[in-house]
Amino acid sequence: MEYLYLIATAVIVFIIAFVIGWKMNSLKGINSLKKAEAESDKIIKDAEKEAKNLKREKLLEVKDEWLKKKQDFDNEVNSKRQKLLKYEKQLEVREESLEKRFDLVLEKEKQNKELEKNVTRQKEELSKKNAELEHLIYEQNIRLEKTAGLTAEEAKKMLMENMIDKARTDASAYIKEIRDNAKAEAKKEAQKIVVQAIQRTAVDHAVETTVSVVQLANDDLKGRIIGREGRNIRAFEAKTGVDVIVDDTPEAVILSAFDQFRREVARIALERLIADGRIHPARIEEVVDKVQEELEDEIVREGENTLIQLGIHGVHPELVKYIGKMKYRSSYGQNLLQHSIEVAYITGILAAELGFDPALAKRAGLLHDIGKTVDKSVEGPHALIGSEIAKKYKENPIVVNAIGSHHEDIEMEHPIAALVQAADAISGARPGARREPLESYVKRLENLEKLAESFDGVAKTYAIQAGREIRVVVEPDKVDDDFSDKLSYDIAQKIQEELEYPGQIKVTVIREVRKIAYAK
Repeated sequence: MEYLYLIATAVIVFIIAFVIGWKMNSLKGINSLKKAEAESDKIIKDAEKEAKNLKREKLLEVKDEWLKKKQDFDNEVNSKRQKLLKYEKQLEVREESLEKRFDLVLEKEKQNKELEKNVTRQKEELSKKNAELEHLIYEQNIRLEKTAGLTAEEAKKMLMENMIDKARTDASAYIKEIRDNAKAEAKKEAQKIVVQAIQRTAVDHAVETTVSVVQLANDDLKGRIIGREGRNIRAFEAKTGVDVIVDDTPEAVILSAFDQFRREVARIALERLIADGRIHPARIEEVVDKVQEELEDEIVREGENTLIQLGIHGVHPELVKYIGKMKYRSSYGQNLLQHSIEVAYITGILAAELGFDPALAKRAGLLHDIGKTVDKSVEGPHALIGSEIAKKYKENPIVVNAIGSHHEDIEMEHPIAALVQAADAISGARPGARREPLESYVKRLENLEKLAESFDGVAKTYAIQAGREIRVVVEPDKVDDDFSDKLSYDIAQKIQEELEYPGQIKVTVIREVRKIAYAK
């Protein structure tokens, strides 16, 4: 029983405890719910308050932005208003200016009408005066005919003769002006053509400077030189660039080429092939290549020996090669290297006499024709080509200018340039310097002087500068200054038409008036 009592008691206690716990939990939930409701009310109130604050701030921002845009708009409107006012003022000024101009135009029109009236009146007066003048001239001519004893036709003839003489004088002056202008325009082109054609290539009349003769032991060697179906001679000509002439000349073969270097390579190579006995295309190429290398070395040695001979130092190795190449170049039959050495000596002597640097002068004289060693496929005057080469290898500017100006292609900048030009003329002009038989040389000068003497008014003629210049002294009472220019042109034209000569000939007409009186 006790056990049941205990169980019942425990059950009652559990039920009481459960009821008490449930009651307490209910009270606690009610408190939590109230608390949550209070917090939610607070949150809602805070949110409403914050929303009101945000709304107020946004309204303030929108209002500020509106005010700013309004201010910008007002400023822009004011600016445009100011511009409009400015344009209005400008238009007003222009309208005033146009009104003033319109008034001026009206005034000018009035003046023009007055001028037209004056001109018309003056024309009428001029016509009357012209009629009166013609009548006076007619009367004057009648009186002149009676006084002079000449008819109008005779007087007209005399006047025409005087006018013809004056027209001839005026024509001479006009011709001189036209010719001077033509010379000025054609100078550069003429120099380019003449210098390139004459000074940088050999000429046909100098046959002895364009061929070399190779002696043979017997004529049987000609067949070996030609080879089967001509293969040897074709290979030789193709490799050397030289024409091989095998003709009826006994025991000799002729090599023809304007390039002396190629001709010398061909001569030595052919002599070695003949001495060796093995003549076939492969051997020909081998020997020609070897000879060419040897001659190129010889060119350098020749250049170095020339510099040692003249006492010139510090020359670029490439310029040394150009100097050596001059040994295998010629101008009018004159060896270019010997000519350049001679010019160097003459220039050095002149410079020493005048107080300039003789070493620099000799350097310029030696290099003055270096442009002639360049392949003739390069276009331009040899003086300018030479100056570019010297400039490329850092030569002294005085030397560069002397090379470029010795034929007046550019202006001279130093007296040494003039000395080089003078030395070049001295070396080339002296008799015998350039290849020409003495008899033909003398005959050519005589013909030149006789041709100039054939013109009226010529007193004396002198051929100088080895026939490069003819000086004509005229009678001053027969030839005036204007006609002297025409005379020089006519003589030059006749020389060009009737004589054969290398280069160009300068015609100088000299008119000198001398008045002599004696004091007693």
